[in-house]
Amino acid sequence: MQDSTKSGLVSESKVPEVTLGFWIIKIAATTLGETGGDTVTMTLNWGYLAGTCLFLAAMIVLVAVQIRARKFNPALYWATIVASTTFGTTMADFADRSLGIGYSGGSTLLLTYLVLVLGLWYRTEGTISVNSVSTPRVEAFYWGAITFSQTLGTALGDWIADTGDMGYRGGALIFAAGLAVIAALYFWTRVSRVTLFWAAFILTRPLGATVGDFLDKPLDHGGLALSRPLASAVIAVFMVVCLLLIPQRAGQHPGDHSLSRT
Repeated sequence: MQDSTKSGLVSESKVPEVTLGFWIIKIAATTLGETGGDTVTMTLNWGYLAGTCLFLAAMIVLVAVQIRARKFNPALYWATIVASTTFGTTMADFADRSLGIGYSGGSTLLLTYLVLVLGLWYRTEGTISVNSVSTPRVEAFYWGAITFSQTLGTALGDWIADTGDMGYRGGALIFAAGLAVIAALYFWTRVSRVTLFWAAFILTRPLGATVGDFLDKPLDHGGLALSRPLASAVIAVFMVVCLLLIPQRAGQHPGDHSLSRT
């Protein structure tokens, strides 16, 4: 395929460099999405449909601003991530519970949508690497995949935590172990980095969701019974501190060879 970077020049991506700091902030954002979404739908009693519509509107506005931005903006990027993960929380709850298809049905539906978005992205661009996110069209695919991966992660987290005897702590351990396996594959194998990124992105969502549930669910449900608004405020402050202390650099789009079909 043709690309404007055939000269070999390096252009700046609109998304951050994927580092350890990226994953720390990502997990915090997903935890905030869980507690924030539950605050609106449960504590304020808006319900899943109203909460989903509210956060969908916020996410659409932020994605539009993100796409129109000329360069990577850390505050804008992570605000959009929080909006997508909060929408993911309410959307997954709506699919799992209000639609009456259960956790397995909701997870299957969301996985199908994610595969379709990634497949269309790959068919159109020849790659699903985040290093290629530097044009409006690719950004649209990126945020679509991000949104469905966040929503799928929520459904998976609820499925593990709310069924059987695992509970929220057990669920968090399962997803943390899954991430450890992905990290081992990254450091000691040649498994596709793109595949590992999306697997990790999906698994950090249920990890954050189970941590969020652990913070705000009742004691008899295995949680700490913290108020959802308080838990959300604490996590938000933690995220701001991380953004101030952890270097935020745009990823690099290395040129035509990174976009070719393999």
